[in-house]
Amino acid sequence: MPDLTFTGIGSGLQVSEIVSAIVGAETAPYVSRSNKQQAEITTDISAVGALKSALENLTESITDLADADNFQLRSAKGSDSFVNLSASKDAQIGNYSVKVDALAQSHKLSSGAFAADETISDGIGMVTIEVGSNSFSTMLSPTNTLEDLRNQINDGPLVGSDKNDSVIATIITGDDGQHLVLTSKETGLSNAIKVTVQDGDGNDTDNVGLSRLAYDVSDPDPLNHIKNLSEVTKALDAQITIDGTLVVTNGTNEFKDVIDGVDITVTKQHDVDDDNSKINVSENNSNIKPGLEKFVESYNELQKLSKQLGVAGESGNGPLAGDSLLRGVMGKLRQELSNSFDTGNGNTLSLSEIGLQSDRYGVLSLDTEKLNELIDSDISGVQQLFVGTDSTDGFASSIKELTSFYTDADGLIQTRIDSRTAQLDRLDDDRVAFGRRMESLEARLYSQYNAMDLIVANLTATGSYITAQLDNMPGVVRKTK
Repeated sequence: MPDLTFTGIGSGLQVSEIVSAIVGAETAPYVSRSNKQQAEITTDISAVGALKSALENLTESITDLADADNFQLRSAKGSDSFVNLSASKDAQIGNYSVKVDALAQSHKLSSGAFAADETISDGIGMVTIEVGSNSFSTMLSPTNTLEDLRNQINDGPLVGSDKNDSVIATIITGDDGQHLVLTSKETGLSNAIKVTVQDGDGNDTDNVGLSRLAYDVSDPDPLNHIKNLSEVTKALDAQITIDGTLVVTNGTNEFKDVIDGVDITVTKQHDVDDDNSKINVSENNSNIKPGLEKFVESYNELQKLSKQLGVAGESGNGPLAGDSLLRGVMGKLRQELSNSFDTGNGNTLSLSEIGLQSDRYGVLSLDTEKLNELIDSDISGVQQLFVGTDSTDGFASSIKELTSFYTDADGLIQTRIDSRTAQLDRLDDDRVAFGRRMESLEARLYSQYNAMDLIVANLTATGSYITAQLDNMPGVVRKTK
């Protein structure tokens, strides 16, 4: 497009204004039509996208009710703070008593006092620590101190490929000096600490030099025990007594499935005069009501959106007014809500029978009293209503299958969005092509008007020449007004 605006020299016409007017007359209706198409397509994409999102929310809201593992759960409750409880679906309903006889403890050992700068080994020595199945060693030189040993136990270097997975070394400084403290990371008798040394003086148990750190009570004969370290805390298993007769021990304070499906974590030991802890295992279906309420909320949001999208009337139409996609999905959902579902043995159950109601505007509500009554009287039927049987789908499965037909990557809604997006791409391409056509038209008009202007200029010049020649002819008298 030329950058200059000019008047025809020969003709005196406003060429730029004329060309702009002609091009504008061609452009204006196209731009209006193109913008309208873009707005319609974009609105449609937004509308069906909102519908897809609402359907996905509906699917998510019903997911928990589609899983049989979320029905007929178990709840384990204790009478006091001596035990913490959890129960799986496998737990059997019943009552039990538990006495905590002992809590599991980690093993802790402490050395005698060392001066801060005292060397602990008479020559080259080695310390080996065993805790359960974990065993590791570290070498010491004649210059190493207690702090060096602590660092090597915790961070290495260690001899061989074994690593320290089992013990923590710390130093406690008292008035008498530094004490090395070893604590097993895990509780229980199986995690008792054993320390053997190879002392530079050749005697590994004499409580002199590196031997001061030796501790080994693994021999059945107490006379062979080596106790050069002091035992601060014994390694102990936890022990409980169930129903006054059944004794159970464990290396940790957690007892899993000692009672079928019930995990018991002991937190403190019963004194002699304490009452035993009472455990009650009962059926727990408290998650069904909030699951249904979540579905009701999502469905009502979808219902509200569908009315906004499909409204038709004097005040204006929604973007999906009369649209078969919207009518289809909402009609199928309403049909699912009114269906009865097989619950086995020739029985059926509907949503209305468990308290799900729809008013004349299509808004759902939940009668919780009716729901709770049916849960108490027929929890298996309620479960099969949502989950289904071996041969039939339940309500939750049917809803998920229905919505996926619309919301999947190859579903109806995404297919429509893809088609509309392709229309936008084609519209962009058409705009580029139209712009080029208008540039070509503008250039052609300027060329034509310039050619016309040149002709007019030539004619004007010729007329002026003829007039001048006639004026100079003898006897010619110009009549003046």
